[in-house]
Amino acid sequence: MQAKLQEQLSLADAEIILGRLPDRIQAALIARAAEIEYPIEAVIEMAIASFIDTEALGFVDCKQGRGQ
Repeated sequence: MQAKLQEQLSLADAEIILGRLPDRIQAALIARAAEIEYPIEAVIEMAIASFIDTEALGFVDCKQGRGQ
C-alpha cells in the first residue's frame, strides 16, 4: 500500500497525533484552536511548522534550514 502525499494534515492524522501528546499539550492545542476558530489539524500543523521554521504558517511554508 502506497501512502498518499498531502499538502495539509488530515483530521484523522491530527487526531492520532493529538492522542499521543500529554494531556496539558492536548488541552492547549484544543484551546488555541477554539480561540482562533481554526480546525485542530491546522493548529497542530502550525505548531509543528513554527517549531521547524519560525516564519512559517504551515508545512507548505517551511524553508529548509531556518529556525535551527
